[in-house]
Amino acid sequence: MTNFNPNFTGVSATAAGVLRAQVPRYDLALAGQPLPGCPIPISKDEARRRSRQPSNGRPFVIWHVRRNTEMRAALWARDVLRLPVRIVFTSAAQRRHSALPRWLISRMDAVVATTERAAEFVPHVRAVVPHGVDCASFAPAPDRSVAWGGTGYPGARGIATIGRIRPEKGTDRFVEAMLRLLPDQPDVTALVLGRAGRSDAAFLQGLKDQIAAAGLSGRILFPGEIAPAALPALLRGLSAVVQMPRYEGYGMAPLEGMASGVPFFATDAGYYRQFSQRGATGVIIRDAVEAAEALAALLSDPHRHAAMADAARAAATAQFSVEAEADGIGAVYDALWAGA
Repeated sequence: MTNFNPNFTGVSATAAGVLRAQVPRYDLALAGQPLPGCPIPISKDEARRRSRQPSNGRPFVIWHVRRNTEMRAALWARDVLRLPVRIVFTSAAQRRHSALPRWLISRMDAVVATTERAAEFVPHVRAVVPHGVDCASFAPAPDRSVAWGGTGYPGARGIATIGRIRPEKGTDRFVEAMLRLLPDQPDVTALVLGRAGRSDAAFLQGLKDQIAAAGLSGRILFPGEIAPAALPALLRGLSAVVQMPRYEGYGMAPLEGMASGVPFFATDAGYYRQFSQRGATGVIIRDAVEAAEALAALLSDPHRHAAMADAARAAATAQFSVEAEADGIGAVYDALWAGA
């Protein structure tokens, strides 16, 4: 598996989860940048060297790639160096790729799409395999209120949105929803977990100005990015995860919340509607007004909240575990090795 991005992104997180599940199953290596809980990575040169002699009697080595730079490196190994390599690409984008990625993807030996919608935009799809969540790391707290208290944030309950701070991710929608919700929920604190890039600094400042004008700077907080190892403990203390992007390829935050026994509220993007299980585990909303109303209704109904939390955990473990994702990807590997 390759990981050439030095930043820990959503792609990195999903790759790390799968790799940890695959370690007991295959003779594998991570090439490029390190991923949490994964084997120490090797260099591209070492990956090429190891690809010269496939192990375990396999006819070739599989390079599993997820980014343009990784596809290019794999193509160089297969088509220029003529190494015994086959390339598998995971595609999550639910829109037409630009010209270069389209050409690169056309050269893949197999494509794994994360959703049925994503499969419509790429060739060579061998399987639709939704991303899965590590249900051992992300697990419910024995006592949610104690878990929230352990985070050190104020209030008795917490709500969070997770991801880059920018218009595409709908951070402004989340802030608007919280400005509507929090005045009537004095025990709730809202967290915006993520960072803004340099180009979105003015966008972030505008959000902070709105919050200050409403007198809620102490209750809508911007802690920045949370380290991957610290995220499970924070999530299990939340009462809800709220994701309101304008576009999302897949979206792991609601799923990580579900595994942690946390209901979610989200716009109809990514794979969120499938996660919601027709309202059993999450609520699909259109805008900030609906989000605030739906959150207020759930927070005032502890029995419904508990039922949704239980259903969320059950759906994550039964349908969206990282082990199930590794199984689906493994079937693609096996078909390639078998010549299917």
